[in-house]
Amino acid sequence: MANSSSISLSNIQLQHLTHITDYLNTLQNYTNPLDKNPFYHIVPGFYLTPADIVLRNNIIDLSGTFQSPTPSLAYHRAGPRKQILFNPSTVKAAIVTCGGLCPGLNTVIRELVVGLWELYGVREIFGIKAGYRGFYSYEPVLLNPKMVDDWHKRGGTVLETSRGGFDLNKIVNAIQDHGFNQVYIIGGDGTMRGAVKIFEEVKQRKLYISVVGIPKTVDNDVGIIDRSFGFQTAVEMAQQAINAAHVEAESAVNGIGLVKLMGRSTGHIALHATLSSRDVDCCLIPEIDFFLEGKGGLLEFLEARLKESGHAVLVVAEGAGQDIIPRTESQKTEKDESGNLVFLDVGGWLKSELKTWWSRDHPNELFTIKYIDPTYMIRAVPANATDNSYCTLLAHSAIHGVMAGYTGFVCGPINGNYAYIPVDEVAKAKNKVDTKDHKWSWVRSVSNQPDFIRS
Repeated sequence: MANSSSISLSNIQLQHLTHITDYLNTLQNYTNPLDKNPFYHIVPGFYLTPADIVLRNNIIDLSGTFQSPTPSLAYHRAGPRKQILFNPSTVKAAIVTCGGLCPGLNTVIRELVVGLWELYGVREIFGIKAGYRGFYSYEPVLLNPKMVDDWHKRGGTVLETSRGGFDLNKIVNAIQDHGFNQVYIIGGDGTMRGAVKIFEEVKQRKLYISVVGIPKTVDNDVGIIDRSFGFQTAVEMAQQAINAAHVEAESAVNGIGLVKLMGRSTGHIALHATLSSRDVDCCLIPEIDFFLEGKGGLLEFLEARLKESGHAVLVVAEGAGQDIIPRTESQKTEKDESGNLVFLDVGGWLKSELKTWWSRDHPNELFTIKYIDPTYMIRAVPANATDNSYCTLLAHSAIHGVMAGYTGFVCGPINGNYAYIPVDEVAKAKNKVDTKDHKWSWVRSVSNQPDFIRS
């Protein structure tokens, strides 16, 4: 066994974090106004330095059985810096929300406005309406703390949002024309890919502008960071749908409650909702292939469960089973405004298939299936207390990084510690459910569902 005293941190690879002075090296530094903020005590260690880092992998196997990634990746820790690169009196900040709705959007907007105003004394803060297209299609909305005071209590986004509308030259030209020098972009992986292009174009033009992404996806499919804001609220709300499905199923003869939850490419909401509920008999996620007919299939499992308990609850993520749902030729290539393949309704398809199966194999027996799709109910609710607190930390982390002069980054927690991650890394990374880890095994032990491996 390896001796713990032999552990070395010499093989750490610190990921490069772009600073505006990398391409504009004549800019002036300013003392952080937090020095004079009566609500902060500037004790040793309050201000962070480039030496403060966060490790991406903080688990080490001392036995040597499993090799740790080499080199170990690290990121700059998020937080305030002693010196900042922006004079607060000349800051003109823009905040934009893109893509679908997610609990916590309004909280992030509110905390960006209040944080810029109260922490750094910024007075010119603008909201961009209707997503990326809003930069060149609508007039910016001037924001202040009084205006956004109760926004965290509202669902959706007061700034409004849209998909698509990404025209790089129009967007960057509009940013320049409006005089924005800080751009806060809130959105999912598609939005982050757009943020990468904006950042690269700003850098190419050598503009005194900082671009930061705040990752938003209710599915929790953004990679590297621990979780996305809104996810915990979504899991909490999903419980209500599962509870209703369980009541409906339990109250019928041979009743099945079918719940479709969000999760195009990952099944995190379905997985965590299943673990939290304990009433789910089978959880289907995009990371797991399943089949209906034959030994070890879904129908065999449900028949046994109905015979044993008289009811069953089935949870399915929207991206599950897309490869086995029949598609027309046009449906095989149909895409939405964000460029994503349009998914067919796996819940509606499953409901139809289950009804067909029962009427075929049990023509004279009672059967009820209730299908619940709470997608838009979940997306539209305000953030819960946990997500509200998380949104504040994300917003403040973003502000501190931007004021210090960093650009082209995303802020988020890695192993519980907030870090600045290059936006291009986040745009590429996916947070898939690891079906080989303990959590998925726990799901199967709770539900007793099959592994759907054909004999």
